[in-house]
Amino acid sequence: MRGLVPNCHQSRNFFFLFVVSIMFRLAFSIYVNTLSPTESLTIASNRTIVSLGDDFELGFFKPAASLREGDRWYLGIWYKTIPVRTYVWVANRDNPLSSSAGTLKISGINLVLLNQSNITVWSTNLTGAVRSQVVAELLPNGNFVLRDSKSNGQDVFFWQSFDHPTDTLLPHMKLGLDRKTENNRVLTSWKNSYDPSSGYLSYKLEMLGLPEFFMWRSKVPVFRSGPWDGIRFSGIPEMQIWKHINISYNFTENTEEVAYTYRVTTPNVYARLMMDFQGFLQLSTWNPAMSEWNMFWLSSTDECDTYPSCNPTNSYCDANKMPRCNCIKGFVPGNPQERSLNNSFTECLRKTQLSCSGDGFFLMRKMKLPATTGAIVDKRIGVKECEEKCINNCNCTAFANTNIQDGGSGCVIWTSELTDIRSYADAGQDLYVRVAAVDLVTEKAKNNSGKTRTIIGLSVGAIALIFLSFTIFFIWRRHKKAREIAQYTECGQRVGRQNLLDTDEDDLKLPLMEYDVVAMATDDFSITNKLGEGGFGTVYKGRLIDGEEIAVKKLSDVSTQGTNEFRTEMILIAKLQHINLVRLLGCFADADDKILVYEYLENLSLDYYIFDETKSSELNWQTRFNIINGIARGLLYLHKDSRCKVIHRDLKTSNILLDKYMIPKISDFGLARIFARDEEEATTRRIVGTYGYMAPEYAMDGVYSEKSDVFSFGVVILEIVTGKKNRGFTSSDLDTNLLSYVWRNMEEGTGYKLLDPNMMDSSSQAFKLDEILRCITIGLTCVQEYAEDRPMMSWVVSMLGSNTDIPKPKPPGYCLAISSDPWTSTTIEYTTTEVEPR
Repeated sequence: MRGLVPNCHQSRNFFFLFVVSIMFRLAFSIYVNTLSPTESLTIASNRTIVSLGDDFELGFFKPAASLREGDRWYLGIWYKTIPVRTYVWVANRDNPLSSSAGTLKISGINLVLLNQSNITVWSTNLTGAVRSQVVAELLPNGNFVLRDSKSNGQDVFFWQSFDHPTDTLLPHMKLGLDRKTENNRVLTSWKNSYDPSSGYLSYKLEMLGLPEFFMWRSKVPVFRSGPWDGIRFSGIPEMQIWKHINISYNFTENTEEVAYTYRVTTPNVYARLMMDFQGFLQLSTWNPAMSEWNMFWLSSTDECDTYPSCNPTNSYCDANKMPRCNCIKGFVPGNPQERSLNNSFTECLRKTQLSCSGDGFFLMRKMKLPATTGAIVDKRIGVKECEEKCINNCNCTAFANTNIQDGGSGCVIWTSELTDIRSYADAGQDLYVRVAAVDLVTEKAKNNSGKTRTIIGLSVGAIALIFLSFTIFFIWRRHKKAREIAQYTECGQRVGRQNLLDTDEDDLKLPLMEYDVVAMATDDFSITNKLGEGGFGTVYKGRLIDGEEIAVKKLSDVSTQGTNEFRTEMILIAKLQHINLVRLLGCFADADDKILVYEYLENLSLDYYIFDETKSSELNWQTRFNIINGIARGLLYLHKDSRCKVIHRDLKTSNILLDKYMIPKISDFGLARIFARDEEEATTRRIVGTYGYMAPEYAMDGVYSEKSDVFSFGVVILEIVTGKKNRGFTSSDLDTNLLSYVWRNMEEGTGYKLLDPNMMDSSSQAFKLDEILRCITIGLTCVQEYAEDRPMMSWVVSMLGSNTDIPKPKPPGYCLAISSDPWTSTTIEYTTTEVEPR
């Protein structure tokens, strides 16, 4: 192969392009003569250069949108049969062609990409002599290779794209170190959804100790996979369920390589593992029936997944405790006045220094092992020998097996402080932490103190036989009461098992918080700590004794949303975990008070910014676009990817909270409803929600479904772009609401008038008109009058991240006001609709 050229026009020196079939291989070879610079051929928009095999295409593409001026063209590979354009590899990601003309050719042993000025913009950079004809070939698995034409189909390549991944790991690709070439294959995110240049996030194998993968944001680690334990990576216990989606995986460590790979065990199923630009590693499979990617696994779904999960050393993270960060047994907070950890500053120090003789080990079960950087590894010995090796090393601080299969084998020893440990409910492995003998004895005594008191009590009771029968009766009643309580939730709600969403009790357990702790954190619910209020009650800001800031939601005595809404929100958020959903930290409930405790989000709610003349200037277009994307992903998770299908029913800008990085988090699930997977819609007489965001069929007939949330999301998009509220909207053209105003301007070709001038940060080029107008069009498709015309959230997420044509939307639906207060959640009883049992 002498040259491969992106072409729209013919060239007089272009000899021919032909395909050579290779026996027993579903792959082809392309031969093109080398062309001179004046004979470069023009690239047509989205023109496929090479179409090889059944699954993948190689060609030139232009991103859906650009934050830079001028054209940007790339050589890449994408799925051939998937209608949603999904790129899996980009050659010249950091050096795009500046115009629609370029040449790809073979020069000696190298593939070379030239621009219209005949300047090299990308090359395989190989060295060596050419002994025979070189062939470039796109294999059926998506691997683009250079090989000797005489290799007769053997997997011996001069170069292959699989060794140089971009943001996507395909089945059969390897992620990790090739020890023969010292090539460490790394996933690096796109800069954003439409810019394939190298982003700030990467996923890379680190070899300083036990091999484990780290996710890096620039030069800062933000996630750690944990070492391979023989079954999975200890920090990714969800790998065990991947087999249920027909994916098998393998981790290899030998003299030739240290690498992870996976494959799909079912034919004709597409899968991809992608390093997303928003900071997540995603495993997805393509659903042809729904024409969408189904995300089955997402990294960093809770705060214990971040690196380090707890900033102090010698501490561990437990997502089911409050506070979540605690010192390991035998260690205490460095500040004597701290009863628990200040997650940012307080260190965990040993109660008693190690003596190098007579120390013992505290066993921590079901743990993610600490970071192994600098650890000592010996895979030839077992746990007994490992313990002996640790006790004989005065610097040893902990040890564990390297392989948990068949009772455990191998040895890893830490000789420094322990970092990034977390506890799991049903995963992880044993970690033995070295503790001074006196602290180990104290801990055992503490654990046995309760038993000792029980024995003493029974002994005293035995002295007076007159009380023996009473004692027996009391113990019997106590056990009976325990069995009864086991049927209820931990928040004290006396709810039968049939009302707990048909799930296990363990799934519903939340960290309990004492009322006094919450009252102290909020200064006894002082009005100075009040953040706002809604249909549920009042929300207060608080600070726990460990310094962590919280948001406390307290049910009002006069609230129209009562115990059922409280229980709904508690159960739902306990079951749902996603970066774009607010996180519940704990709860308290008794006959008088019902309280939910959330993470505190520094930047409050979205409406605080977009409807304020001063604050709205803090949200440029790029930030607003990221917020729209985040909300869309959160809704998609609720509708498709969560453990239960959830309809929010009250999505609005005031229920979108923003963290310190302006990442949006959907909140307020008191009005949400759970659907069965095969359930499409439901009907109610009790219409709840906020006018201006409610879909017409819900507001008028009580019919709600996923499309109800889609309508609300469309309103939110239009409010974000325009900076105007839907309700209470007026204009000189007498439009009755924002939806009609946007529709009319887009129809008249004056969409540019809709843009909030406060987001036009032209100095940083943080907006682009065609992208904004595209978002407006997507918003209008979401607010169409009839539910069947509105898209699913999977389509919305896809359209936000691609340049695929959007069908022309129909006129929006309008919801007429009934309430005098349009910005509060409203409950209306209708007698013309019927309750549909579920």
